[in-house]
Amino acid sequence: MDLEKAYDKIYRYAYFKLNNQAIAEDVTQETFLRFMEQGNRFYNYEMRYLYTIARNLCIDEYRRVRPDVLPDDYELPISDSGKSLEEIAIVREALSHLSSEEQELLLLRYVNNESVGTISETMGISRFALYRRLKAAENKLRNRLEVDKNEK
Repeated sequence: MDLEKAYDKIYRYAYFKLNNQAIAEDVTQETFLRFMEQGNRFYNYEMRYLYTIARNLCIDEYRRVRPDVLPDDYELPISDSGKSLEEIAIVREALSHLSSEEQELLLLRYVNNESVGTISETMGISRFALYRRLKAAENKLRNRLEVDKNEK
C-alpha cells in the first residue's frame, strides 16, 4: 500500500463527507492512527479497512458537530478561472440532488479510483448491485446536468 496515495484518498473521502478541511484532516489522522494500532491484521484489505474507519469517524463527527452555514451575504472569492468555478458549482448542484450513498459511490469510483471489489466490500454490497447503483447514479447525475444545462 502506497501510504501517500492512501492518505490522499482518505482525506478526499473525509472532506467530501464533512465539507471542512480542518475536521477532514483530523479524521484522516485518526483513521491512520487506528489503522496502525491494528498492526498487520488487515493485510490485503488495507483500503477497505481505512474507508470503514474513516466512514465511522465521519459519522461520529457529523453527529457531534453540525456543519456551519455560510451567511446569506457571503461571496465566493473571484478567480482567474471563472468558468471552471462555474462548472464546479454546476456539478456540485447536480450532485446535491443525488443521495449521499450515490455521491459516496461516485466519489470512491471516479475521484479516488477505487476498484469495484474494494467499493463493494466497503459498502457491503455485491459487485452486481454496485454496478447497478453506479450506473443509476451516473444516469441521475447526467440527467440532472442536462436539466441544468437546458435551464440556462
